[in-house]
Amino acid sequence: MRDVGSDKDEDEMTDKHMTTVSQHYFVDESDKPSFSIAIIENMKEEYGLFVWPCSVILAEYVWQQRYRFSGANVVELGAGTSLPGLVAAKVGSNVTLTDDSNRIEVLKNMRRVCEMNKLNCRVMGLTWGFLDASIFDLNPNIILGADVFYDASAFDDLFATITYLLQSSPGSVFITTYHNRSGHHLIEFLMVKWGLKCVKLVDGFSFLPHYKARELNGNIQLAEIVLNHESPEETSTSTVR
Repeated sequence: MRDVGSDKDEDEMTDKHMTTVSQHYFVDESDKPSFSIAIIENMKEEYGLFVWPCSVILAEYVWQQRYRFSGANVVELGAGTSLPGLVAAKVGSNVTLTDDSNRIEVLKNMRRVCEMNKLNCRVMGLTWGFLDASIFDLNPNIILGADVFYDASAFDDLFATITYLLQSSPGSVFITTYHNRSGHHLIEFLMVKWGLKCVKLVDGFSFLPHYKARELNGNIQLAEIVLNHESPEETSTSTVR
């Protein structure tokens, strides 16, 4: 019979082996690093604890737009390893990092990463499409989402959450990076359905430093999305479950 304690020790050793800390540097106009963000990654996790290319690109955009982010209330959706949100906190934003309420290990890792980088971010569970008390007081100026358009079955719930947050804070914007996959037309359709419009769409590699670009691949877009006040139909937040 195999010893239970031995199994536990092996699991811990496997987790330790699969866990790494990556450093992400942000450089100013003098080409000197201004700061770095340390991220705990775990290859054992399917999605939530790995820094994907979309996160690197969105984090760089936050850094380059840092004067816009200074003092802003920022909410990151589906934050996972939270690189964009952590950069926003570093440049002076008041940041709330969110991920699925059921992903306890991911939320725990987010708190560890905040402590590691000495950043005071609020961490909370937020399941797309569900409206509860935790979302009422967010009132973000900027909503971030890196690679949140990966599961087409969750797009409607995601847009419901985005729309509620945009409506709760007039003048706010949703900034996202996403792979230009087959779901692109579905995203466009749902923007119209939820009374949103894209006000900026750029190639994610167009502003990325060369040393970062050469380490990434994929057809990645960056979009800024706002409420479409010209829409003839007013979107109702009552559709958020």
